[in-house]
Amino acid sequence: MPTMNVSLTSELAKFVEDEVQEGEYSSASEVVRDGLRLLLRDKAARAEKLAILRQAIEVGLADARAGRLSSRTAVAIAKDLQKGRRRRA
Repeated sequence: MPTMNVSLTSELAKFVEDEVQEGEYSSASEVVRDGLRLLLRDKAARAEKLAILRQAIEVGLADARAGRLSSRTAVAIAKDLQKGRRRRA
């Protein structure tokens, strides 16, 4: 496994030390590896959400190009959504 030296702020260094002292991890390296895994998972989730949003935008643009537009305002749509939520509650 490659070794890498990393500089941490005193706050992060204390957090890592505390995690090891509490017994959650057996070494500082485990804490850092777990943090990096979480960062990778978070970045993947953001990328997936962004892809979904881009697809939704494409669908909306295609609808607009095809003339499938609503004359309702965003405020009217939001009111209808709120009414639907109140009925389900």
